[in-house]
Amino acid sequence: MSNLQIKGIDERLYEELKRVAADENRSVSQQVLFLIRTHLAQKRRPAETGTAAETLLALAGSWQDSRSAEQIIQDLKSERRSSRKLSEGL
Repeated sequence: MSNLQIKGIDERLYEELKRVAADENRSVSQQVLFLIRTHLAQKRRPAETGTAAETLLALAGSWQDSRSAEQIIQDLKSERRSSRKLSEGL
């Protein structure tokens, strides 16, 4: 297993790193490894999954409809049913 030494770290940054490590019940070394792994995983993820818009389109899908937007809205509104649950209490 390799070792890594970091020189010239700002004292305030090191104190913040120690505080975060303590908050997460990790040693400073464990916290640094966690942060490096997390950062590298995030760097890889966009290349593997595409952009946020591409991911959203893949999840949401799309459809074809010959109706106008106004007709779709009218159809949705006409299919709504009122509920008495709120007026009568749950």
